[in-house]
Amino acid sequence: MPEKIAETAEGATAATTVAAPGTVLVAEAGPEPAGKPRSLWSDAWRDLRRSPLFIVSAALIVLLMLMAAFPGLFTSASPRDGDLVNHYLQNPNWGHFFAPDWFGYDIQGRSIYARVIHGARASITVGISVTLIVTIVGGTLGMLAGYFGGVLDSLLSRLTDIFFGIPFLLGAMVVLTSFEHRAVWTVILALSFLGWTQIARVARGAVITIKQADYVVAAQALGASTSRIIFRHIMPNALAPVIVVATIALGGYIGAEATLSFLGIGLAEPTVSWGIDVSDGFAQIRNAPYVLIVPSVMVSITVLAFLMFGDAVRNALDPKMR
Repeated sequence: MPEKIAETAEGATAATTVAAPGTVLVAEAGPEPAGKPRSLWSDAWRDLRRSPLFIVSAALIVLLMLMAAFPGLFTSASPRDGDLVNHYLQNPNWGHFFAPDWFGYDIQGRSIYARVIHGARASITVGISVTLIVTIVGGTLGMLAGYFGGVLDSLLSRLTDIFFGIPFLLGAMVVLTSFEHRAVWTVILALSFLGWTQIARVARGAVITIKQADYVVAAQALGASTSRIIFRHIMPNALAPVIVVATIALGGYIGAEATLSFLGIGLAEPTVSWGIDVSDGFAQIRNAPYVLIVPSVMVSITVLAFLMFGDAVRNALDPKMR
């Protein structure tokens, strides 16, 4: 006599009939649970929303973005106008929150608080612009090298190795010294010229791995065009490691801009920059250390915020970190 066994898992029922030899077995399954299929990006976003590291870093980045885009929301004082008679190296007034004298005044009688607020624009602009450029250039070259291989891969890989062998800051200093007037776009150009190599290597490695997947091989067998395979199958799956490297590198580009400006090779007056203020405050480290400490702390907080954001994105997108 046949025996029936019913199993229930997450709302779905499956019936299996075990019968005597010579009989036909019939398996019936109930409807699968309804819902959207899960993907890497949806899982990553779900993990990010629960990550304290992501929440804190995202809040800091939003605040920095507001400072860069709308400095008038935080202060009405001018970052360039100074009063040597009344405000020469005036000490901070820690009780006046968000006031021009909150962080004191520098050697030219300018409000340090106003310069901190307005200085965010140059650093954020350089960091985001360089990241976008190196991601597009390096990602494109890496994907082309990884997908086509052969001679193209050899040429692009050797080109990447040549640029990789140039010290990043030293090369940027050489490029910047060739310009008589250095503005924000000049620093962006110099950092982008040497910063695309790491993204290119990451993209190349990801594409080499992905193009061997079954769905890519099946698309090629069905006669899909090269552009369709790259944009529909390879690029969406190769973006995750590229985004992780780009978000972590963004903080490094902001630190590089501040370093070059501190050395007098990056941004220059009248541009307001934290690196310039750190350079000016270095001479007053004994008499008025706050002139050096305040912009230095802002650089550190900004770099730390983007590094924390990159770590949170890496933890969410890397399956090994789950």
